[in-house]
Amino acid sequence: MSDDVHEVVIVGAGFAGICAAIRLKDAGIDDFVMLERADDVGGTWRDNRYPGVAVDIPSVTYQFSFAQKSDWRRVFARGAEVKDYVDDVVDRYGLREHVRFNTEVVDAEFDEDDHRWRVRTAGGRTLSARFLISAHGVFSKAKRPDIDGVEDFAGKTIHTLHWDDDHDLTGERVAVIGTGATSVQLVPEIAKKVERLDVYQRTPIWVVPRPDVRVPPAVRRLFGALPPARWAARAAVSAGIEIAMLLGVTNHTRLPFLVKGIRKLAERHLERQVPDPELRRRLRPQYEFGCKRPALSNDYWRTFTRDNVDLVTEKIQRILPHGIETVDGQVREIDTLILATGFQFLEYDSVPGYPLRGEGGVDLRDWWVDNRYQAYEGISVTGFPNLFLIPAPHFATSWSWLVMVESQTRHAQRVISHALRNGATYAGVRPDAQRRFYREMDTGHEKTLFLNPSCAGSNTYYLDRDGRPSIVRPQSSVTARWRANRFPLDDYELRAS
Repeated sequence: MSDDVHEVVIVGAGFAGICAAIRLKDAGIDDFVMLERADDVGGTWRDNRYPGVAVDIPSVTYQFSFAQKSDWRRVFARGAEVKDYVDDVVDRYGLREHVRFNTEVVDAEFDEDDHRWRVRTAGGRTLSARFLISAHGVFSKAKRPDIDGVEDFAGKTIHTLHWDDDHDLTGERVAVIGTGATSVQLVPEIAKKVERLDVYQRTPIWVVPRPDVRVPPAVRRLFGALPPARWAARAAVSAGIEIAMLLGVTNHTRLPFLVKGIRKLAERHLERQVPDPELRRRLRPQYEFGCKRPALSNDYWRTFTRDNVDLVTEKIQRILPHGIETVDGQVREIDTLILATGFQFLEYDSVPGYPLRGEGGVDLRDWWVDNRYQAYEGISVTGFPNLFLIPAPHFATSWSWLVMVESQTRHAQRVISHALRNGATYAGVRPDAQRRFYREMDTGHEKTLFLNPSCAGSNTYYLDRDGRPSIVRPQSSVTARWRANRFPLDDYELRAS
Protein backbone atom coordinates (compact mmCIF):
# COMPACT_ATOMS: atom_id res chain seq x y z
CA MET A 1 0.00 0.00 0.00
CA SER A 2 1.42 3.42 -0.94
CA ASP A 3 2.72 5.76 1.70
CA ASP A 4 0.43 8.29 3.33
CA VAL A 5 2.75 11.32 3.49
CA HIS A 6 2.61 14.09 6.10
CA GLU A 7 4.92 16.63 7.70
CA VAL A 8 4.07 15.37 11.20
CA VAL A 9 2.41 12.28 12.63
CA ILE A 10 1.13 12.51 16.20
CA VAL A 11 0.48 9.22 17.98
CA GLY A 12 -2.38 9.61 20.44
CA ALA A 13 -5.29 11.99 20.93
CA GLY A 14 -5.11 12.47 24.68
CA PHE A 15 -4.06 15.73 26.32
CA ALA A 16 -0.46 15.44 25.05
CA GLY A 17 -1.46 14.79 21.44
CA ILE A 18 -4.09 17.52 21.55
CA CYS A 19 -1.62 20.06 22.88
CA ALA A 20 0.96 19.05 20.26
CA ALA A 21 -1.62 19.56 17.50
CA ILE A 22 -2.54 23.00 18.83
CA ARG A 23 1.15 23.97 18.97
CA LEU A 24 1.60 22.94 15.35
CA LYS A 25 -1.42 24.92 14.24
CA ASP A 26 -0.15 27.98 16.12
CA ALA A 27 3.14 27.63 14.24
CA GLY A 28 1.33 27.49 10.89
CA ILE A 29 1.94 23.76 10.41
CA ASP A 30 -1.31 22.16 9.26
CA ASP A 31 0.01 19.07 7.50
CA PHE A 32 -0.29 16.67 10.41
CA VAL A 33 -2.38 13.66 11.31
CA MET A 34 -3.26 12.25 14.73
CA LEU A 35 -3.44 8.47 15.03
CA GLU A 36 -5.77 7.32 17.81
CA ARG A 37 -6.21 3.64 18.61
CA ALA A 38 -9.68 4.17 20.15
CA ASP A 39 -12.87 5.59 18.65
CA ASP A 40 -12.80 8.86 20.61
CA VAL A 41 -10.40 11.48 21.92
CA GLY A 42 -9.47 11.96 25.56
CA GLY A 43 -6.87 9.34 26.45
CA THR A 44 -6.91 8.78 30.21
CA TRP A 45 -10.25 10.53 30.63
CA ARG A 46 -11.86 8.50 27.88
CA ASP A 47 -10.59 5.18 29.25
CA ASN A 48 -10.90 5.68 33.00
CA ARG A 49 -14.62 5.61 33.80
CA TYR A 50 -14.60 3.66 37.04
CA PRO A 51 -16.89 4.87 39.86
CA GLY A 52 -15.39 7.83 41.72
CA VAL A 53 -12.82 8.80 39.08
CA ALA A 54 -11.76 12.43 39.50
CA VAL A 55 -8.73 14.70 39.23
CA ASP A 56 -6.39 14.72 42.21
CA ILE A 57 -5.37 18.36 41.90
CA PRO A 58 -7.79 21.31 41.90
CA SER A 59 -9.68 21.78 38.64
CA VAL A 60 -8.38 25.32 38.06
CA THR A 61 -4.90 23.85 37.56
CA TYR A 62 -6.00 20.86 35.50
CA GLN A 63 -6.49 22.70 32.23
CA PHE A 64 -4.45 24.30 29.51
CA SER A 65 -3.28 27.83 30.30
CA PHE A 66 -4.46 28.94 26.85
CA ALA A 67 -7.90 27.29 27.08
CA GLN A 68 -9.23 27.86 30.56
CA LYS A 69 -12.67 26.78 31.67
CA SER A 70 -14.43 29.23 33.97
CA ASP A 71 -17.31 27.06 35.17
CA TRP A 72 -15.85 23.93 36.78
CA ARG A 73 -18.63 22.47 38.88
CA ARG A 74 -16.41 21.10 41.65
CA VAL A 75 -13.04 22.01 43.17
CA PHE A 76 -11.87 18.52 42.10
CA ALA A 77 -13.59 17.78 38.81
CA ARG A 78 -15.14 14.37 38.18
CA GLY A 79 -13.91 12.39 35.21
CA ALA A 80 -16.96 13.08 33.04
CA GLU A 81 -16.49 16.83 33.36
CA VAL A 82 -12.81 16.56 32.38
CA LYS A 83 -13.83 14.51 29.34
CA ASP A 84 -16.31 17.26 28.39
CA TYR A 85 -13.46 19.77 28.64
CA VAL A 86 -11.29 17.64 26.33
CA ASP A 87 -14.09 17.47 23.76
CA ASP A 88 -14.61 21.22 23.94
CA VAL A 89 -10.91 21.95 23.34
CA VAL A 90 -10.74 19.55 20.40
CA ASP A 91 -13.77 21.17 18.79
CA ARG A 92 -12.65 24.72 19.58
CA TYR A 93 -9.34 24.18 17.77
CA GLY A 94 -10.78 22.14 14.89
CA LEU A 95 -8.73 19.03 15.57
CA ARG A 96 -11.22 16.26 14.79
CA GLU A 97 -10.57 16.54 11.08
CA HIS A 98 -6.94 15.62 11.79
CA VAL A 99 -7.74 12.50 13.86
CA ARG A 100 -7.87 8.98 12.47
CA PHE A 101 -9.74 6.87 14.96
CA ASN A 102 -9.39 3.12 15.47
CA THR A 103 -5.84 3.38 14.17
CA GLU A 104 -3.28 1.70 16.38
CA VAL A 105 0.43 2.21 15.73
CA VAL A 106 2.35 -1.06 15.89
CA ASP A 107 5.77 -0.05 14.57
CA ALA A 108 7.83 2.99 13.55
CA GLU A 109 11.21 3.13 11.83
CA PHE A 110 13.45 6.01 10.76
CA ASP A 111 14.49 6.03 7.10
CA GLU A 112 18.07 7.29 7.18
CA ASP A 113 18.17 8.05 3.45
CA ASP A 114 14.96 10.11 3.25
CA HIS A 115 15.02 11.38 6.85
CA ARG A 116 11.44 10.29 7.38
CA TRP A 117 9.62 8.08 9.86
CA ARG A 118 7.71 5.11 8.46
CA VAL A 119 4.79 4.48 10.80
CA ARG A 120 2.87 1.23 10.47
CA THR A 121 -0.61 0.62 11.83
CA ALA A 122 -2.47 -2.48 12.90
CA GLY A 123 -4.62 -2.17 9.78
CA GLY A 124 -1.58 -2.66 7.54
CA ARG A 125 -1.26 0.96 6.43
CA THR A 126 2.10 2.75 6.33
CA LEU A 127 2.35 6.48 6.87
CA SER A 128 5.41 8.61 6.16
CA ALA A 129 6.22 11.62 8.32
CA ARG A 130 9.15 14.00 8.51
CA PHE A 131 8.57 14.36 12.25
CA LEU A 132 7.01 11.96 14.73
CA ILE A 133 5.47 13.06 18.02
CA SER A 134 4.69 10.02 20.13
CA ALA A 135 2.14 11.30 22.64
CA HIS A 136 1.61 7.89 24.22
CA GLY A 137 0.90 9.28 27.69
CA VAL A 138 1.55 7.81 31.12
CA PHE A 139 -1.59 5.86 31.97
CA SER A 140 -2.37 4.15 28.68
CA LYS A 141 -1.33 0.54 29.20
CA ALA A 142 -2.93 -1.54 31.94
CA LYS A 143 -0.70 -3.53 34.27
CA ARG A 144 -2.08 -6.93 35.18
CA PRO A 145 -0.88 -8.64 38.34
CA ASP A 146 1.55 -11.53 38.13
CA ILE A 147 -0.60 -13.87 40.19
CA ASP A 148 -1.11 -17.55 39.54
CA GLY A 149 -4.57 -18.29 38.15
CA VAL A 150 -5.60 -14.73 37.33
CA GLU A 151 -6.58 -15.79 33.82
CA ASP A 152 -8.63 -18.72 35.13
CA PHE A 153 -11.14 -16.78 37.21
CA ALA A 154 -14.60 -17.87 36.07
CA GLY A 155 -16.50 -14.81 37.24
CA LYS A 156 -16.31 -11.25 35.92
CA THR A 157 -12.85 -9.63 35.74
CA ILE A 158 -12.52 -5.86 35.26
CA HIS A 159 -9.38 -3.77 35.10
CA THR A 160 -10.08 -0.21 36.20
CA LEU A 161 -8.60 1.12 32.94
CA HIS A 162 -11.26 -0.82 31.02
CA TRP A 163 -14.32 -0.39 33.20
CA ASP A 164 -17.45 -2.24 32.17
CA ASP A 165 -20.32 0.22 32.59
CA ASP A 166 -22.88 -2.51 31.90
CA HIS A 167 -21.82 -4.74 34.77
CA ASP A 168 -23.86 -4.11 37.92
CA LEU A 169 -22.01 -4.77 41.18
CA THR A 170 -25.13 -4.44 43.34
CA GLY A 171 -25.35 -7.31 45.82
CA GLU A 172 -22.20 -9.03 44.58
CA ARG A 173 -19.19 -10.37 46.40
CA VAL A 174 -16.32 -8.31 45.02
CA ALA A 175 -12.54 -8.34 45.41
CA VAL A 176 -10.32 -5.38 44.58
CA ILE A 177 -6.62 -6.08 44.13
CA GLY A 178 -4.54 -2.95 44.67
CA THR A 179 -4.58 0.04 46.99
CA GLY A 180 -3.10 2.81 44.87
CA ALA A 181 -4.63 6.14 43.90
CA THR A 182 -7.27 4.49 41.70
CA SER A 183 -8.42 2.18 44.47
CA VAL A 184 -8.69 5.12 46.86
CA GLN A 185 -11.32 6.66 44.57
CA LEU A 186 -13.05 3.40 43.64
CA VAL A 187 -13.40 1.54 46.94
CA PRO A 188 -15.65 4.02 48.81
CA GLU A 189 -18.01 4.19 45.82
CA ILE A 190 -18.55 0.48 45.24
CA ALA A 191 -18.62 -0.39 48.97
CA LYS A 192 -22.05 1.25 49.14
CA LYS A 193 -23.66 -1.26 46.78
CA VAL A 194 -21.86 -4.59 47.06
CA GLU A 195 -22.76 -7.39 49.46
CA ARG A 196 -19.15 -7.88 50.48
CA LEU A 197 -15.91 -6.18 49.45
CA ASP A 198 -12.45 -7.65 50.01
CA VAL A 199 -9.60 -5.21 49.34
CA TYR A 200 -6.20 -6.88 48.87
CA GLN A 201 -3.37 -4.62 49.97
CA ARG A 202 0.30 -5.19 49.22
CA THR A 203 1.56 -1.67 50.02
CA PRO A 204 -0.50 0.83 52.04
CA ILE A 205 -0.98 4.35 50.71
CA TRP A 206 -0.83 7.71 52.42
CA VAL A 207 -4.11 9.63 52.21
CA VAL A 208 -4.86 13.25 53.07
CA PRO A 209 -8.27 14.98 53.19
CA ARG A 210 -9.65 16.23 49.91
CA PRO A 211 -11.17 19.73 50.25
CA ASP A 212 -13.73 19.04 47.55
CA VAL A 213 -16.91 21.11 47.37
CA ARG A 214 -19.19 22.38 44.68
CA VAL A 215 -18.05 25.67 43.20
CA PRO A 216 -20.77 28.22 44.01
CA PRO A 217 -22.62 29.60 40.96
CA ALA A 218 -21.56 33.13 41.97
CA VAL A 219 -17.89 32.15 41.77
CA ARG A 220 -18.39 30.50 38.40
CA ARG A 221 -20.10 33.64 37.08
CA LEU A 222 -17.26 35.77 38.45
CA PHE A 223 -14.61 33.64 36.74
CA GLY A 224 -16.54 33.86 33.47
CA ALA A 225 -17.06 37.63 33.62
CA LEU A 226 -13.67 38.53 35.08
CA PRO A 227 -10.83 36.41 33.66
CA PRO A 228 -8.18 38.01 35.93
CA ALA A 229 -10.00 36.51 38.93
CA ARG A 230 -9.77 33.07 37.31
CA TRP A 231 -6.10 33.58 36.57
CA ALA A 232 -5.43 34.69 40.15
CA ALA A 233 -7.14 31.60 41.57
CA ARG A 234 -5.17 29.35 39.24
CA ALA A 235 -1.90 31.08 40.11
CA ALA A 236 -2.50 30.85 43.87
CA VAL A 237 -3.42 27.16 43.82
CA SER A 238 -0.58 26.33 41.44
CA ALA A 239 1.97 28.14 43.58
CA GLY A 240 0.87 26.28 46.70
CA ILE A 241 1.19 22.87 45.05
CA GLU A 242 4.47 23.82 43.38
CA ILE A 243 6.07 24.99 46.60
CA ALA A 244 4.99 21.93 48.55
CA MET A 245 6.23 19.48 45.90
CA LEU A 246 9.41 21.37 44.97
CA LEU A 247 10.60 22.06 48.49
CA GLY A 248 9.30 18.95 50.22
CA VAL A 249 9.95 16.25 47.60
CA THR A 250 12.27 17.49 44.86
CA ASN A 251 14.57 19.24 47.37
CA HIS A 252 13.80 16.96 50.28
CA THR A 253 17.34 16.87 51.68
CA ARG A 254 17.21 20.60 52.34
CA LEU A 255 13.75 20.82 53.91
CA PRO A 256 12.72 17.35 55.17
CA PHE A 257 10.41 18.82 57.80
CA LEU A 258 7.85 19.83 55.14
CA VAL A 259 7.12 16.21 54.20
CA LYS A 260 7.05 15.20 57.84
CA GLY A 261 4.45 17.89 58.49
CA ILE A 262 2.18 16.58 55.74
CA ARG A 263 2.65 13.05 57.06
CA LYS A 264 1.42 14.21 60.47
CA LEU A 265 -1.70 15.59 58.76
CA ALA A 266 -2.28 12.20 57.11
CA GLU A 267 -1.74 10.37 60.41
CA ARG A 268 -4.34 12.53 62.15
CA HIS A 269 -6.71 11.88 59.26
CA LEU A 270 -6.22 8.13 59.73
CA GLU A 271 -6.82 8.35 63.48
CA ARG A 272 -10.06 10.26 63.00
CA GLN A 273 -11.39 7.83 60.40
CA VAL A 274 -10.34 4.49 61.90
CA PRO A 275 -10.88 4.01 65.66
CA ASP A 276 -9.52 0.44 65.73
CA PRO A 277 -5.75 0.64 66.44
CA GLU A 278 -5.02 -2.75 64.80
CA LEU A 279 -6.80 -1.74 61.59
CA ARG A 280 -4.97 1.59 61.68
CA ARG A 281 -1.67 -0.24 61.97
CA ARG A 282 -2.40 -2.29 58.87
CA LEU A 283 -3.48 0.75 56.87
CA ARG A 284 -0.60 2.99 57.90
CA PRO A 285 2.36 3.05 55.46
CA GLN A 286 5.81 2.45 56.91
CA TYR A 287 7.52 4.60 54.27
CA GLU A 288 7.70 8.40 54.26
CA PHE A 289 4.89 10.47 52.80
CA GLY A 290 5.59 11.29 49.14
CA CYS A 291 7.76 8.25 48.35
CA LYS A 292 4.96 6.97 46.17
CA ARG A 293 2.03 8.85 44.76
CA PRO A 294 -0.20 9.90 47.69
CA ALA A 295 -3.97 10.24 47.42
CA LEU A 296 -6.74 12.54 48.53
CA SER A 297 -9.96 11.18 50.00
CA ASN A 298 -12.43 12.01 52.72
CA ASP A 299 -13.79 8.47 53.05
CA TYR A 300 -11.27 5.86 51.84
CA TRP A 301 -9.90 4.86 55.24
CA ARG A 302 -13.35 5.14 56.85
CA THR A 303 -14.69 2.62 54.32
CA PHE A 304 -12.71 -0.16 56.02
CA THR A 305 -14.82 0.30 59.16
CA ARG A 306 -17.93 -0.84 57.28
CA ASP A 307 -19.30 -4.27 58.17
CA ASN A 308 -19.23 -5.41 54.53
CA VAL A 309 -15.61 -4.39 53.83
CA ASP A 310 -12.51 -6.40 54.73
CA LEU A 311 -8.87 -5.35 54.34
CA VAL A 312 -6.78 -8.36 53.33
CA THR A 313 -3.04 -8.00 53.89
CA GLU A 314 -2.06 -11.66 53.58
CA LYS A 315 -0.24 -12.36 50.33
CA ILE A 316 -2.33 -13.90 47.55
CA GLN A 317 -1.33 -17.50 46.88
CA ARG A 318 -3.46 -18.02 43.79
CA ILE A 319 -6.71 -17.02 42.14
CA LEU A 320 -9.22 -19.85 41.84
CA PRO A 321 -12.15 -20.07 39.40
CA HIS A 322 -14.53 -18.71 42.05
CA GLY A 323 -12.36 -17.03 44.64
CA ILE A 324 -8.96 -15.98 45.97
CA GLU A 325 -6.71 -18.08 48.19
CA THR A 326 -4.16 -16.35 50.43
CA VAL A 327 -0.96 -17.83 51.83
CA ASP A 328 -2.67 -18.59 55.15
CA GLY A 329 -4.89 -21.07 53.30
CA GLN A 330 -8.08 -19.01 53.52
CA VAL A 331 -10.30 -18.93 50.42
CA ARG A 332 -12.68 -16.01 49.89
CA GLU A 333 -15.32 -16.67 47.24
CA ILE A 334 -16.22 -13.78 44.95
CA ASP A 335 -18.41 -12.95 41.95
CA THR A 336 -16.34 -10.12 40.45
CA LEU A 337 -12.60 -9.50 40.46
CA ILE A 338 -11.47 -5.88 40.03
CA LEU A 339 -7.84 -5.23 39.14
CA ALA A 340 -6.81 -1.80 40.43
CA THR A 341 -3.22 -2.69 39.67
CA GLY A 342 -2.18 0.43 37.82
CA PHE A 343 -0.32 0.95 34.61
CA GLN A 344 2.84 -0.09 32.87
CA PHE A 345 5.33 2.75 32.84
CA LEU A 346 9.04 2.78 32.06
CA GLU A 347 8.86 -0.92 31.40
CA TYR A 348 10.26 -2.46 28.24
CA ASP A 349 6.97 -2.59 26.33
CA SER A 350 5.23 0.44 27.79
CA VAL A 351 7.10 3.54 26.57
CA PRO A 352 6.20 4.25 23.86
CA GLY A 353 4.29 0.95 23.70
CA TYR A 354 5.45 -0.16 20.24
CA PRO A 355 8.80 -0.91 18.54
CA LEU A 356 10.49 2.34 17.55
CA ARG A 357 13.73 2.02 15.58
CA GLY A 358 16.08 4.92 14.98
CA GLU A 359 19.44 5.19 13.27
CA GLY A 360 21.16 1.88 12.65
CA GLY A 361 17.87 0.07 13.26
CA VAL A 362 18.30 0.38 17.03
CA ASP A 363 15.07 -0.11 18.98
CA LEU A 364 14.54 2.66 21.53
CA ARG A 365 13.58 0.11 24.16
CA ASP A 366 16.93 -1.67 23.73
CA TRP A 367 18.78 1.64 23.70
CA TRP A 368 17.36 2.41 27.14
CA VAL A 369 18.35 -1.04 28.40
CA ASP A 370 21.93 -0.38 27.32
CA ASN A 371 22.14 3.31 28.28
CA ARG A 372 19.69 3.67 31.17
CA TYR A 373 16.58 5.79 30.87
CA GLN A 374 17.53 9.21 29.59
CA ALA A 375 16.23 11.83 27.18
CA TYR A 376 17.35 15.36 26.42
CA GLU A 377 15.04 17.83 28.19
CA GLY A 378 12.73 14.87 28.82
CA ILE A 379 11.61 14.57 25.19
CA SER A 380 14.36 13.66 22.65
CA VAL A 381 16.91 10.85 22.44
CA THR A 382 20.18 10.93 20.54
CA GLY A 383 20.15 8.52 17.61
CA PHE A 384 16.42 9.01 17.12
CA PRO A 385 16.14 12.18 15.01
CA ASN A 386 12.91 14.00 14.24
CA LEU A 387 11.29 12.23 17.20
CA PHE A 388 9.63 13.70 20.27
CA LEU A 389 8.36 11.51 23.11
CA ILE A 390 5.65 12.58 25.55
CA PRO A 391 6.43 11.38 28.09
CA ALA A 392 10.07 10.33 28.18
CA PRO A 393 12.54 9.95 31.04
CA HIS A 394 13.00 13.08 33.17
CA PHE A 395 9.75 14.67 32.05
CA ALA A 396 7.86 14.96 35.34
CA THR A 397 8.09 18.27 37.13
CA SER A 398 6.24 19.20 40.27
CA TRP A 399 2.53 19.05 39.70
CA SER A 400 0.08 19.20 36.76
CA TRP A 401 0.34 16.84 33.77
CA LEU A 402 -1.01 19.60 31.56
CA VAL A 403 1.73 22.01 32.61
CA MET A 404 4.30 19.37 31.70
CA VAL A 405 2.59 18.76 28.38
CA GLU A 406 2.61 22.46 27.51
CA SER A 407 6.37 22.60 28.10
CA GLN A 408 7.12 19.43 26.16
CA THR A 409 5.03 20.36 23.14
CA ARG A 410 6.59 23.83 23.08
CA HIS A 411 9.99 22.14 22.88
CA ALA A 412 8.88 19.98 19.94
CA GLN A 413 7.29 22.92 18.13
CA ARG A 414 10.47 25.01 18.44
CA VAL A 415 12.66 22.26 16.96
CA ILE A 416 10.27 21.49 14.10
CA SER A 417 9.87 25.17 13.22
CA HIS A 418 13.65 25.67 13.44
CA ALA A 419 14.27 22.77 11.04
CA LEU A 420 11.65 23.98 8.56
CA ARG A 421 13.01 27.55 8.59
CA ASN A 422 16.47 26.24 7.76
CA GLY A 423 15.35 23.80 5.07
CA ALA A 424 16.52 20.88 7.19
CA THR A 425 15.08 17.38 6.94
CA TYR A 426 16.96 16.02 9.95
CA ALA A 427 16.99 17.34 13.51
CA GLY A 428 18.83 15.11 15.97
CA VAL A 429 19.85 15.99 19.51
CA ARG A 430 23.61 16.06 19.90
CA PRO A 431 25.09 13.36 22.17
CA ASP A 432 27.04 15.89 24.26
CA ALA A 433 23.84 17.91 24.92
CA GLN A 434 22.01 14.79 26.09
CA ARG A 435 24.91 13.71 28.31
CA ARG A 436 25.05 17.17 29.87
CA PHE A 437 21.32 17.10 30.63
CA TYR A 438 21.48 13.55 32.00
CA ARG A 439 24.31 14.46 34.40
CA GLU A 440 22.29 17.45 35.58
CA MET A 441 19.25 15.27 36.22
CA ASP A 442 21.21 12.50 37.91
CA THR A 443 22.89 14.98 40.25
CA GLY A 444 19.54 16.60 41.02
CA HIS A 445 18.01 13.27 41.96
CA GLU A 446 20.33 13.03 44.96
CA LYS A 447 18.36 15.85 46.61
CA THR A 448 14.99 14.19 46.13
CA LEU A 449 12.97 12.18 48.60
CA PHE A 450 12.89 9.09 46.37
CA LEU A 451 16.47 8.02 47.10
CA ASN A 452 16.07 8.50 50.83
CA PRO A 453 16.19 5.27 52.92
CA SER A 454 12.76 6.24 54.30
CA CYS A 455 11.27 5.19 50.94
CA ALA A 456 12.33 1.57 51.36
CA GLY A 457 9.36 -0.73 50.90
CA SER A 458 7.19 1.88 49.18
CA ASN A 459 7.06 -0.06 45.89
CA THR A 460 6.98 3.26 44.08
CA TYR A 461 6.70 3.54 40.31
CA TYR A 462 8.92 6.62 40.49
CA LEU A 463 11.94 4.29 40.57
CA ASP A 464 13.08 2.46 37.44
CA ARG A 465 14.75 -0.95 37.21
CA ASP A 466 18.09 0.65 38.17
CA GLY A 467 16.62 2.20 41.30
CA ARG A 468 16.73 5.75 39.96
CA PRO A 469 13.72 8.12 39.85
CA SER A 470 14.13 8.52 36.11
CA ILE A 471 10.62 9.82 35.42
CA VAL A 472 11.30 12.79 37.70
CA ARG A 473 12.76 16.07 36.50
CA PRO A 474 14.24 17.54 39.71
CA GLN A 475 13.34 21.10 38.80
CA SER A 476 10.35 23.36 39.14
CA SER A 477 7.72 23.53 36.42
CA VAL A 478 8.70 27.21 36.02
CA THR A 479 12.26 26.15 35.18
CA ALA A 480 11.01 23.47 32.78
CA ARG A 481 8.80 26.00 31.01
CA TRP A 482 11.65 28.51 30.81
CA ARG A 483 13.94 25.85 29.36
CA ALA A 484 11.32 24.78 26.81
CA ASN A 485 11.29 28.32 25.48
CA ARG A 486 15.06 28.94 25.66
CA PHE A 487 17.05 25.72 25.31
CA PRO A 488 19.80 26.20 22.69
CA LEU A 489 18.51 25.15 19.31
CA ASP A 490 22.14 24.38 18.46
CA ASP A 491 21.77 21.36 20.73
CA TYR A 492 20.13 19.80 17.69
CA GLU A 493 22.14 18.90 14.64
CA LEU A 494 20.41 19.89 11.39
CA ARG A 495 20.94 18.18 8.04
CA ALA A 496 19.31 18.24 4.63
CA SER A 497 18.73 15.06 2.65
